[in-house]
Amino acid sequence: MIVVGAAGRMGTLICPWLEGSAEFELVSRIERDEDLGAALRPHSGALAIDVTAAGLGFQHGLAILAAGLRPVIGTSGVTPEEVAELDACARETKLGGIVVPNFSLGMCALQLAAELIATAPFESARIVETHSPEKLDSPSGTALDTSRRIGAVRESLEVAIESRRIPDANALQQVLFESEHERLNLTHEALSREAYLPGIRAALLYASKAEGIAHGLHVALRDGALNSRPAAARPGQ
Repeated sequence: MIVVGAAGRMGTLICPWLEGSAEFELVSRIERDEDLGAALRPHSGALAIDVTAAGLGFQHGLAILAAGLRPVIGTSGVTPEEVAELDACARETKLGGIVVPNFSLGMCALQLAAELIATAPFESARIVETHSPEKLDSPSGTALDTSRRIGAVRESLEVAIESRRIPDANALQQVLFESEHERLNLTHEALSREAYLPGIRAALLYASKAEGIAHGLHVALRDGALNSRPAAARPGQ
């Protein structure tokens, strides 16, 4: 297992977790300022999780695939068009992986609920996402992904997004559906970064045997990744 962005907030969560894992072996830590292609090349066939910075996921995904590795992209800003390009590239090289805008199981459940509720005749919908000022992308990738998923269910429902950056805030997202006489509020809050670890595990297990590049944690969960074992005894060795 290779962690790209090992010194960042998510990288410093994932590396110790991998070191204590019986399923995965941490074989390399890569920093943002390293030559990514050169750092990846000795580890062909392994899994690589990218948790660097918003906007780098597509570029890093291509580099991971070019080096013969399976990508798990956890950075914000990968568009559906870029996911499709990564998928085509992965299939050409008989590799697989996944792009995950948010690793939280609770957020995955919220998005699935929002898709269901979008079929009801609510007149408006809006997303309010709150993070600390350290969250540089605004709106967040999760909010944009949630908006796209609601729009895919009901194109006529315009979804407004409000972004808030508050010191010491946890990752909080609300999705509000409203009509003249009622309001439905879905809320998810990640109380610590450890909330993401079960979803990271599911994404890694899925990517270890995937064909092509999937988008969204829900794909891994529907595939039964939480209850499966890696394709090899310890992927990433």
